[in-house]
Amino acid sequence: MAMAAERSFLDPAVVARLGTLELKARTIVEGFLSGLHRSPFKGFSVEFAEYRQYIPGDDLSTIDWKVYARRDRYYVKKFEEETNLDCHLLLDVSASMAYGSHHGLSKFEYGACLAASLGYLMNRQRDAVGLTAFDEDIVAMLPASSRPGHLRSLLVTLDRLRTARQTNVAKPLHQLADTLTKRGLVVLISDLLDDPTEIIRGLKHFQFRGIDVIVFQVLDPDEIDFPFDRATRFEDLETSEEIMAVPGAVRDHYKKEIESLIDRYRRELGASGIDYQLLNTKHPLELALLSYLSTRSKAL
Repeated sequence: MAMAAERSFLDPAVVARLGTLELKARTIVEGFLSGLHRSPFKGFSVEFAEYRQYIPGDDLSTIDWKVYARRDRYYVKKFEEETNLDCHLLLDVSASMAYGSHHGLSKFEYGACLAASLGYLMNRQRDAVGLTAFDEDIVAMLPASSRPGHLRSLLVTLDRLRTARQTNVAKPLHQLADTLTKRGLVVLISDLLDDPTEIIRGLKHFQFRGIDVIVFQVLDPDEIDFPFDRATRFEDLETSEEIMAVPGAVRDHYKKEIESLIDRYRRELGASGIDYQLLNTKHPLELALLSYLSTRSKAL
């Protein structure tokens, strides 16, 4: 029963009814971590963020015997500079992210909630965390920091963001990549409804600078399943262009195109060593948090 209650806090429909973004993030992360300790994913537990497995040649005095007693494996305590990362959250706030059907959270709200939760989790790991919000330009930026009060500043910044303009995902990716001088981790949260060739090139720019990348493509269920069954007026949220269409006549073509786009990101990013995860806004945020912990462990 307790486990079910914890998992419910990861449900977007439940999250939507919570109060502030800070409360959402805290509830999601604490519920996630509580469930993680009793799940098959214990290896990702934040409890072990400061440890790595023993490698022959390590100083035996660094072995934590209490961890060995619990896990029957040798773990050594990492040095401070070994454990902490500079993590940069990139959130798409273009107009297309404002779309939301009837599942509780729009893509933007889901993305902001995910960014807040990741920021909260990164802060708990004592990682420096920064935030860049963008549409066709960078609209807000907080440098990565782990100082006291920085998480609060990040959450306040997220809370003030609004969607408004057209998107150009690749442009801010290159702008940010040019400013980063320290190895770390970049997390992109976007619907990626832009030129995939340019987006993939922009993401590879981070790799050229020795930075690990994880990509979360956030889509609404309507965009994936195209459930419409009556003649419908569709509006482009970024250009305000409208078009009338009979869903039955365009469904097959639309689904083929969106599946092709998703498959391209999954295939090409994966081949480049960039972690990619499709997120449906009706699904819990658990998968995204697990993906982050997995990527972080590889980045260290």
